[in-house]
Amino acid sequence: QVQLVESGGGLVQAGGSLRLSCAASGIIFSIVAMGWYRQAPGKQRELVATITSGGSTNYADSVKGRFTISRDNAKNTVYLQMNSLKPEDTAVYYCRTNWYSRYYWGQGTQVTVSS
Repeated sequence: QVQLVESGGGLVQAGGSLRLSCAASGIIFSIVAMGWYRQAPGKQRELVATITSGGSTNYADSVKGRFTISRDNAKNTVYLQMNSLKPEDTAVYYCRTNWYSRYYWGQGTQVTVSS
């Protein structure tokens, strides 16, 4: 079955960096687009970044210039490098993919940025 497992979250001070990973299984990873989303307490889940199978990327305005999404098809893994973190980046971060017209989500990883 399809499984997405995020890792790399944690507590970091404002201005710091973290790299999130999402390992996928049960899909042909190289042909799917992948996305990172986040959900802060009391807020709706929102798009952070996406990457197509060909490597084209898209970012939310709030993270442009600070976050970088990338993928390693040999490792079936998508990454989110987060630099210059701000307290407003605090959220649970999820990866998502679409496989056979169904969306799959990971369990999420908590990112907390202290001021």
